[in-house]
Amino acid sequence: MIRPSVLLFAFVISAPALYRYVLDQLDLTDVLIRFIIAVPIAALLLAALRFVTAGYGRTDDEEPEGTPVTPTPVDVHEVEKPA
Repeated sequence: MIRPSVLLFAFVISAPALYRYVLDQLDLTDVLIRFIIAVPIAALLLAALRFVTAGYGRTDDEEPEGTPVTPTPVDVHEVEKPA
């Protein structure tokens, strides 16, 4: 099953050919051939994008979310005041 995003991206890729068809510079068969060629190219590009971005936002439950830090009291008189 082809995803709608692939078809939309293929339509965007082949949009210049469709524009040239509107201006009577190309035949309809040429426009459809370019769209059919654009579909697998768009599928490959979007699959690569999905592969690269698949790990973003995932967190492992086993690892702690941060490093635990024990606060130490600081004497107010020891801190220098900015000039």
